[in-house]
Amino acid sequence: MKSNFVAVILVLVTFFAISFITNIIGPIFPSLVKDFDISLAVAGFLPFSFFAAYGVMSIPAGMLVDKYSEKPVLLAAFIMSACGALAFALLPSFFMAMGSLFLIGTGMAMLQVAINPLLRVSGGEENFAFYSVLAQLLFGAAATLSPLVYSGLVQGMAETNASGISGLLSNVVPTDMPWLSMYWLFAVISVLMLLFIAAIKLPKVELKQEESVGAWGIYLELFKNKTVILFFIGIAAYVGTEQGVANAISLFLQRYHGLDPLTVGASTVSDFWLMLTLGCFLGLALLKVLDSRLVLKLFSLGALLSLTAALFGSAEVALMAFPLVGFFLSVMWSVIFSLALNSLAEHHGSFAGILCTGIVGGGLASPIVGLIADLTGDLRMGMIVVYVTLGYIFAIGFWAKPLVNNKTVQLFKKTPVDSKAPL
Repeated sequence: MKSNFVAVILVLVTFFAISFITNIIGPIFPSLVKDFDISLAVAGFLPFSFFAAYGVMSIPAGMLVDKYSEKPVLLAAFIMSACGALAFALLPSFFMAMGSLFLIGTGMAMLQVAINPLLRVSGGEENFAFYSVLAQLLFGAAATLSPLVYSGLVQGMAETNASGISGLLSNVVPTDMPWLSMYWLFAVISVLMLLFIAAIKLPKVELKQEESVGAWGIYLELFKNKTVILFFIGIAAYVGTEQGVANAISLFLQRYHGLDPLTVGASTVSDFWLMLTLGCFLGLALLKVLDSRLVLKLFSLGALLSLTAALFGSAEVALMAFPLVGFFLSVMWSVIFSLALNSLAEHHGSFAGILCTGIVGGGLASPIVGLIADLTGDLRMGMIVVYVTLGYIFAIGFWAKPLVNNKTVQLFKKTPVDSKAPL
């Protein structure tokens, strides 16, 4: 039982580490553009490098887990993450950044595939739902904390007599690129996770049918299914929306309102992730009383209205509206994913692998946003891409036809009318 508890702690810490590492791109985006002297379109290829790794590695990672089990895959994932972060920290350049982010993204994709079945077995099936929610809360907490740690580190390094972690990092980080401190931190986190994983014994995982990835032939069969393609695009649209907004916040506030990306920008990105986490609670409650397709439509409209307010309102409005976009995005991933799996009668494990491959959408959005912004000279015009992806998500609420609907609680029970009763 003790080893199982330790394995649960490992999985929860891994969720935290994945989010902490993944969601730093948005806050440092203005610094990347400035220090590498690149256009927004070119800068957009940095998040693309990261999320392209998900597209390349999600399905093969599942096959590696099937063949070698979870522990070797977890170790390999953190080795790749450590190497990627360390390479960028030691040799900072645009092309090294792309290679580094691809390595880190590959590691994160491998982790995502391996840890969910491990959590089910190590925590017990009867506790799986509880631990899954707890893992998502930790994921959100890390995304909220990451920009604040970045802001604190860089401000600490700017002091004349920097002490603590900031003082140590100031000895190895170029003075004109203080944001590189985060990649040294990522390397340290990855090494610590490697030691943690190597030191413990993990339980044997027997994959369920819905967790097994299947053979290549099944994927080819699924890709001929129109429903599979539509939901694959839906996942790509969601991740593209999430990352398109998160990566634009700090840069937008700097360009249009003159707000410091290191302090106000990082804080607003942190608030975006915090609201995305908190919105899950309202979403969970609504899914108990409303059809998931209706919830998706309502939250999509809320996100569209909030994004419009953020882009065209005053600085004060933008500071409130950007986090509100995160709030309304909160339920979209889980609703789209569940609608997708409930729309197919079989091959759920392989279908889930295809859906996770759709995470590549998070990388496609940023270069397109940047390209339109460069061509028009207006970042607001570039954000039209996000309106398109949100529009697609809104449409899912109309065309999705799941075989099984989400179970809802009937608040007001209707009394049956006896047709034979006298009037």
